Amino acid sequence: MVRESHTAPMAAERPPSPKSERRGTVDVPETRFVKTADGLHIGYQVFGAGPYDVVFNDTLSNVDANWDVSSWAPVLRALGRQARVITFDRRGFGVSDRPLSTASLSLEVGVDDLTAILDATGSRRPVVMGFEWGSALSLLFAATSPERTAGLVLLNPVVCYWRAADFPWGADPNVDGEIHADHAARWGTSDYWREALGDDGIVAVDETEVREWAKWARLVASPQAIRLMSLVEQQTDVRTLLPRIQVPTLVVEKAGHRERASGGTAEWVASRIPGARYEVIPGPESFPRGRDTELYAAIDRFAREIRDRETEFDRVLATVLFTDIVGSTQLAAELGDRAWRELIGRHDAIIRAMLARYRGTEIDTAGDGFFATFDGPARAVRCAEAIRDAVRSLGIELRAGCHTGEVETADGKVRGIAVNLGARVAALAGASEVLVSSTVKDLTAGSGLVFEDAGEHELKGVPDRWRLYRVSSA
Repeated sequence: MVRESHTAPMAAERPPSPKSERRGTVDVPETRFVKTADGLHIGYQVFGAGPYDVVFNDTLSNVDANWDVSSWAPVLRALGRQARVITFDRRGFGVSDRPLSTASLSLEVGVDDLTAILDATGSRRPVVMGFEWGSALSLLFAATSPERTAGLVLLNPVVCYWRAADFPWGADPNVDGEIHADHAARWGTSDYWREALGDDGIVAVDETEVREWAKWARLVASPQAIRLMSLVEQQTDVRTLLPRIQVPTLVVEKAGHRERASGGTAEWVASRIPGARYEVIPGPESFPRGRDTELYAAIDRFAREIRDRETEFDRVLATVLFTDIVGSTQLAAELGDRAWRELIGRHDAIIRAMLARYRGTEIDTAGDGFFATFDGPARAVRCAEAIRDAVRSLGIELRAGCHTGEVETADGKVRGIAVNLGARVAALAGASEVLVSSTVKDLTAGSGLVFEDAGEHELKGVPDRWRLYRVSSA
């Protein structure tokens, strides 16, 4: 936003989104609080219902007042149209508790607070989006918690305050170091924001917008809080984190920001993060507007690519095993409910013991049927034989089927055409028979298993004809 300029250095299964209130023409989400480990309350909001989470990290914020700025609320609404968005106020600002000390504003404390918010909102792996100085906290979170970060978006990133020989984009210590007190005192005034909006490339400054930002600033922080945040920012340098970022990263800025404010900072940040993507969005202003459709499209494209790739990463080669009791309906009627339940209990115990012995993973049960996966086809077949033989002591017979193929895992569930095929193979097996697909037979060559040709079959819901094989004693 306009706060970043160095001539104005104070720059910064999921639960459903909370209900919202109506303020003018804007739906404002309910503000909630999470209690941190050290007993403070951090205010946050959740809005939107897109297919992925975005946690929006802006150092300076008031989650309630954000919606009253006519040029900022459209930005939030645009994000909410494509994602479930989580916004929050850093401790010391907005509606959050105000322990005003530089220690309470450290990045390490901010990471702890952000983690508490993600836990409270049920957000497991969001896209973490840092705006201006919010990029510093986002970078530290992504570096220390990559398992909780699906991706990283840095908008107009600021990673170091002062200019250096290897960082020519920072503030000049001989000039800017003398003006912080003046900027802090002017933070919530119309004069400050009229100047700031003009610096942002808005030629015809709207006095209504000036008053909105000035009021917003007063609700975000007092002059003393801005002074303390400025001191923290002056000591912040996260450049060493950049090569250590392991998550997918998008660095984006508007053309106006590149021309006036950054002079190449964002592109340099992207070049230092392994595999990061850098994009420039058209527009004369430095900070985003609701009409910046290319910006939101870039974020959406980036987040959806991550989802697609992670889905691919969750696909593994596995051998599926299905079993069920032959003639179970008739047997249950003959035994009666109590005896049948006792039989099923003993049946289940035998199968689970065999799965443990052969390193199988139980995925699901349905009545008298079991579904399990194995990381080796020979172990799956031998487990099926062991189960078949063991349950004979109960006076029952099983049928079983195995197939090896690529499956998709998500939230403890396994799905894919390989699962359907395995179930169809099992359905064709006879009493005390283990049938396998040709894939299983081919992959178990040399294992000592012996198979008999069971012919070609059409499997319901599965394309092509499949040759099946009957497992016989070695």
